[in-house]
Amino acid sequence: MDMVLNNIEKLIEKYNNAETTLNEEAQLKAYFASDNVEPDLEHYKSLFQYFSLSQKEQYTKDVPLNTKKTRLYQWISVAAVAVLMLGLIVPKMFGPTEQEKQEALMVYNQTMEAFNLISLGMNEGKSQFTNLALVGENIDEGVGQISRLGEFNKQTNKLLKNK
Repeated sequence: MDMVLNNIEKLIEKYNNAETTLNEEAQLKAYFASDNVEPDLEHYKSLFQYFSLSQKEQYTKDVPLNTKKTRLYQWISVAAVAVLMLGLIVPKMFGPTEQEKQEALMVYNQTMEAFNLISLGMNEGKSQFTNLALVGENIDEGVGQISRLGEFNKQTNKLLKNK
């Protein structure tokens, strides 16, 4: 019985870590459905019995399905297709006017100017950032030199103490 209990405890640990296979879960359900459950594992019994019961439950109520289609929905779908076709055909037949083309070109040019201004501002920020990086490198170099000075100071103190 000790070996079975040992095996069940290992399976419970695997189950809690979500590492069990379906066969191992079936072993756990079978064990907790039996009358030979150890007292210290009794609290798991209700959990596994619930899973067994809920698996057997079936929904038996009929769900009514309305399969009747009304003519209104058919006409709505035909109208939607017609509107889509008109939306695709009409612009190609008539096309944009000269005034619309000029307005579109003007909007495009204004947009490109705005992008150029943004680009200039970003380039200025980038150059300031590189200056900041240079300052950071100089600070790092200074810290390295200070650490060498500290090492020199230690060596000097050792020499003076030995004499």
